[in-house]
Amino acid sequence: MKLAIACDHGAYTLKETVKKHLTEKGYEVEDFGTHSLDSCDYPDFAGPAAQAVAAGDCEKGIVLCTTGIGVSITANKVKGIRCALLHDLLSAKMTRQHNDTNMMAIGAAITGEKLALEIIDTWLTTEFEGGRHQRRIDKMMAYEN
Repeated sequence: MKLAIACDHGAYTLKETVKKHLTEKGYEVEDFGTHSLDSCDYPDFAGPAAQAVAAGDCEKGIVLCTTGIGVSITANKVKGIRCALLHDLLSAKMTRQHNDTNMMAIGAAITGEKLALEIIDTWLTTEFEGGRHQRRIDKMMAYEN
């Protein structure tokens, strides 16, 4: 599975840890930046990552910033994206089962490294349940038009 990943300076260190973790698990990771701790603007990186997921160039995406809020809002501005800001394992599981999210966000100052990796692993390995949930997703996504 090919994954998009992006962050701003506030989550650069966590992004590098996540990228290494995912690569070791056999995922292909396309890094949309940032590539340093220099101050930057998260939309410059989260936006292109979300566009890659929406276009089908990457199957799913992970975006990170200090709180996760800015990158999740940015990703959700891209048509076809369902990005959830995650802080716990239950939410990671439920957002895949019920919402079929194709992107997730984490706040580096909110969620510790170990928990962040557990959330990511849970999110990536949980399947969409379909059924009644698809009807709800269809209604949600109709608001884009």
